[in-house]
Amino acid sequence: MTEKRYAEDELLSLSGIQHFRFCKRQWALIHIERQWEDNLRTTEGHFLHERVDDPFLRESRGDVMISRAFPLVSYRLGLYGVADVVEYVRSENGVSLPGCDGLWKMHPVEYKRGKPKIDERDEVQLCAQVMCLEEMFDVHISSADFYYNEIRRRIHLKITEELRDLVISLAGEMHDLFKKGITPPAERSQNCRFCSLVDVCVPKLTKKSVSARKYVTKHVSDACVGDL
Repeated sequence: MTEKRYAEDELLSLSGIQHFRFCKRQWALIHIERQWEDNLRTTEGHFLHERVDDPFLRESRGDVMISRAFPLVSYRLGLYGVADVVEYVRSENGVSLPGCDGLWKMHPVEYKRGKPKIDERDEVQLCAQVMCLEEMFDVHISSADFYYNEIRRRIHLKITEELRDLVISLAGEMHDLFKKGITPPAERSQNCRFCSLVDVCVPKLTKKSVSARKYVTKHVSDACVGDL
């Protein structure tokens, strides 16, 4: 059976897999309905420029080199994005790097503003980054790290087969919904309290699978009729 590979124009934002795991409706509002398009682009752009001036700059610290804002892509997952940091650790089991002596193992590090979550939304994002690197460089990466600013320390993540399977499943579902243009219905949960799009989502009113845009249009239309 031929392995599915996505075309360039089918690629979705890798960072969206974190939104998708948190709330599928939130992901659809951002990535299908573009309800947060300006905010998303502004935030991502500001984020990258805060981190680094040159995304291909390498820092060397003994037997460790660091690349920041590293571009990623996976045509198997159909995702593209950026890794905050990729560390290269000198190792006999590593790969060669252009302009560098010896062999190096790749180790992604994802920086997060807050603290570890109770679900896997951060884990699937970092695992997707790992799977992109593996595809791009034909390597195997068994672990990666988070750095959570709120607790000021690293958290180690083992890249298990179960986590890889979850990423594959979520990516496939994202593509299916995106292709069909479907925004899932709201499912009220405690996550709603932490969602910046709760006023757009209106979970109390959107039990049916309708778009926020249609809801707003109908609301405005009803208001205009009431003023006649």
